[in-house]
Amino acid sequence: MTTNISLIETNLIDEKVEIVIRQTNYDKDLALEKLKEHNFDEVATIRSYLGINEKKNIKPVKSINQEIYKQLRYKLDSNMKNYQERVENGEVKKIV
Repeated sequence: MTTNISLIETNLIDEKVEIVIRQTNYDKDLALEKLKEHNFDEVATIRSYLGINEKKNIKPVKSINQEIYKQLRYKLDSNMKNYQERVENGEVKKIV
């Protein structure tokens, strides 16, 4: 059986509670309770309050150029798809 034990100084707890109080509408007791739920991580507590979900399974970009060309291909593909739909609907005459 594993237990999560975190060591934190009491003056840091007070600082973290103040940070959470400033960024949310929690009172001191509720802020301390929410900090305990999030292992005294004030950023996670504020994200939870705002309803921001933590992103998981993000694929890292290998290089800037790869991301640029990926975005260009996506934009060109979507524009061609929109153009083809407009041609089929008769909104645009097909260029030969």
